[in-house]
Amino acid sequence: MRHYNIPIFIPELACPNKCIYCNQRFISGQQFQPNKNEIIEKINSHLQTFNSPFIAELAFFGGSFTGIEVNKQIEYLKIIQPYIIKGKIESIRISTRPDYITDDILHILKEYNVKTIELGAQSLSQDVLDFSQRGHRVEDVEKSSELILKMGFELGLQMMIGLPKDNIEKSINTANKIVSLGAKSTRIYPTLVIENTELANLYRKGEYTPLSLDQAIIWTSQIYQIFHNNNIKILRVGLHPSESLLNRTELLAGAFHVSFRELVLTQIWKEKFLQIPQDKSNDLVIFTHPKSKNHAIGYKGSNRSYLQNHFKTITYKEDLALNDLEFHYSTGK
Repeated sequence: MRHYNIPIFIPELACPNKCIYCNQRFISGQQFQPNKNEIIEKINSHLQTFNSPFIAELAFFGGSFTGIEVNKQIEYLKIIQPYIIKGKIESIRISTRPDYITDDILHILKEYNVKTIELGAQSLSQDVLDFSQRGHRVEDVEKSSELILKMGFELGLQMMIGLPKDNIEKSINTANKIVSLGAKSTRIYPTLVIENTELANLYRKGEYTPLSLDQAIIWTSQIYQIFHNNNIKILRVGLHPSESLLNRTELLAGAFHVSFRELVLTQIWKEKFLQIPQDKSNDLVIFTHPKSKNHAIGYKGSNRSYLQNHFKTITYKEDLALNDLEFHYSTGK
């Protein structure tokens, strides 16, 4: 059965904070909060494209959902209930800030069939949070995560890499803490410099340098494997390539690529292949799970090209017994 997601963006509806990197209306490609009719129209439009049988989840993204006035939260959630009753939508996912979680809020979310709560942790290093003007502490993430799990919700924790004051050790530490806090899912976002943000001012003054694409790929490849090895679902790697990002009219700098996840997986596989003893007189056969074959070949065939420089011939074969990051190989004359 196929799983589908229906995203509803609510940009900056409740967030009084102005994180130095954030211009949510630009990132989401949406300038205004949707009304009831717009939400219904979007749901119906998505449902018409789904192939049966399917499981659909509606996700409120783009703002701090639980910071909205309570009656407005309930109004949004009530729109979805008829679809849940009819079995067209199975559950609801929301995204919010770690400091916008209370017992009362969680009881409301439970009543209206919210299944998953994602927190924008971004970093679990306090100096990184402070410089980014997040307005919450590491302890808020820890406390909210505990409350969410105690109430029976699934927990998601999002992280950003390359924020001011960040380094690879801090990002790896954040990933490990996300694991220990009990998250079932995550998202990994390299920091981008976007117009009309404080980060853009710092960038122009030479006081902030974002990760290069190569740096972001290497950082993310290490973090990706931490989550993969701990059975945490990686929902997204890099920002969704919206039209506003693709035309780069307001994207000043940073590691944005439409195939960022593929580049990360290419790097992971390349590092695995470095372990194979090289012999230009040998033929090499690599076995992977079918879903991993393209990543093992690499973005634009880059891993295959690398191996072709070190072996006589390269052949990729499929093995259903392997998981998505496992492989084995054979060599011969």
